[in-house]
Amino acid sequence: MTASRSARERKAASEAGPLARVKIDLDADKQFVYKISCSECVVRGSRNWSAYRPGGDNGFMAAMDRWIFHLKEKHPGADAPCMAFLPAAQQRLHQRRERQEAELTLSVENDT
Repeated sequence: MTASRSARERKAASEAGPLARVKIDLDADKQFVYKISCSECVVRGSRNWSAYRPGGDNGFMAAMDRWIFHLKEKHPGADAPCMAFLPAAQQRLHQRRERQEAELTLSVENDT
């Protein structure tokens, strides 16, 4: 059985820690959209910093990875269960950058 949106929100909020506000909405295609915002950091006027990722296959992980990097950079002493996944988030980022670099190299080679 698939977890409800509110159950997913509660689980994500507990993993993200006390600085996070987690909201899961539905987009036009009825896919989950994950938003994790920081209760302390303000950007552009009065808006809180946030990670916003559409659902799909890895929307939750993408949003949580951004949140983990935000905590590491802006709140290094923050106590959040998700910080246990920092090495995995760093590995995914490294792999994504390598993949983008390979695609760029292939694109440049095909253009010549």
